[in-house]
Amino acid sequence: MMKREAGTVRSIISVREGLQVVCVEMSGSGEEKRAVHYTDTSPLLHPGDCVVVNVTAEELGLGSGGYHIVLPSHLYDSEHAFASRPSSGHVMKLKYTPLQRSVMAVEEESSLFHSVFQEEKTLEGMPVLLGELHSMLPAAVSWLRYREQRRKQPSMPSMNLAYIMTDGGALPLAWSQHIAQLEEIRWLQSTITYGQAYGGKLEAVNKFSALIAAKHAAEAELCMVTMGPGIVGTGTRYGYSGIEIGELVNAVHALGGIPVVIPRISFADPRSRHRGISHHTLTALGLAARCPAILPLPQLVGDEYAVIEEQANTLERHQMMLMPAVLPEEIAEAFASYPQPITSMGRGLWQDPAYFQGVCAAVDCAIRLHNPSM
Repeated sequence: MMKREAGTVRSIISVREGLQVVCVEMSGSGEEKRAVHYTDTSPLLHPGDCVVVNVTAEELGLGSGGYHIVLPSHLYDSEHAFASRPSSGHVMKLKYTPLQRSVMAVEEESSLFHSVFQEEKTLEGMPVLLGELHSMLPAAVSWLRYREQRRKQPSMPSMNLAYIMTDGGALPLAWSQHIAQLEEIRWLQSTITYGQAYGGKLEAVNKFSALIAAKHAAEAELCMVTMGPGIVGTGTRYGYSGIEIGELVNAVHALGGIPVVIPRISFADPRSRHRGISHHTLTALGLAARCPAILPLPQLVGDEYAVIEEQANTLERHQMMLMPAVLPEEIAEAFASYPQPITSMGRGLWQDPAYFQGVCAAVDCAIRLHNPSM
């Protein structure tokens, strides 16, 4: 069920590529609410414009980020329908829905990269960081760039980093404030979306071609994959979107890359299934991943390390790699260069340091695999 309400745009809060945030006065209540308007297929809104917004997620309290979603006008107002923006591509995203749109996929014949997909390609041993939560992205990239700044050979260029967004969470890449920020400060060189996710600098049909695009179209030295914001969980063994990590392990392995799984670790989450290494990580690796992966673990102290070591030992197919635990103070120094707060499940570094130590351990492992001298 989709619940909609009419309103009037009162002010413009912010604008970035592909997305506009506006303040809408709701017709029924008169309250002013924040709403997101996607501008990839619609023009910018202005104060006084009448809109219809999807209020479903906010009404259900699903934690969608505190925003309503503006519906494209052609769905409700034929007289004032927005003119569509042309696309030279022929691959459809959001297929067979009122919001379907065409994109230029890297595999298409008219794509600049079509020839890449005409022959067999591999990842040539490239490390691929696989993360379940979108919040792992800014933490991982901040730590990567911090490590590069403090390496012994400062003249070495920064690694070319590609980010692949799956369709397990938010579908529009423009929804992510972190991606916009990472691109603005040039810490992220390429973005790729596949499946029903859209909006990346490169579009791909599936996870295999997205990975090949990262290596051979974006020319990445290191690749990171997470879903968009908004993981789905049901409190059951199989009913969560993060199980896709296992499928990604298989794809990276099949293409000749090195799958490095970022462990989801917490000792602050009150739910027992997420204590230590989350059951999400354990199930994805134990059930869905049929190929071996590397699971880096921070060398925590005392009972915390004993817990995660015992959990990791159940994953016989995979290689546990113990990494020195980064002190929270050093992580805080790395995060200080990033313009936005970095949190996960509402918790920051000092509320749940083990989570961020797990992310840093995986990044350090991937760096070592890429360049053992670093």
